[in-house]
Amino acid sequence: MNKYEKPSLAGVETARLGWRTSSYSNGAGGMCVEVAPLGHGMVVRDSKNPAGAVLAFSAAEWDAFLAGARDGEFDLRSVTA
Repeated sequence: MNKYEKPSLAGVETARLGWRTSSYSNGAGGMCVEVAPLGHGMVVRDSKNPAGAVLAFSAAEWDAFLAGARDGEFDLRSVTA
């Protein structure tokens, strides 16, 4: 698998993955996402609906997302400006 391939969810019991939330999450069932490593990529789900849809991202996609977050690309000021 290369860094551009999305991880496959085929045959994966997602409940057994090492899901984690942000340290800013209070654990009270708020509006949070959970992430877990899978293969060379990452998977993301809604913490309020752990049995719901899971999104898979390649390592390259995840790296690009993290870089955008670090650079403020998703800050509300930059989105609404």
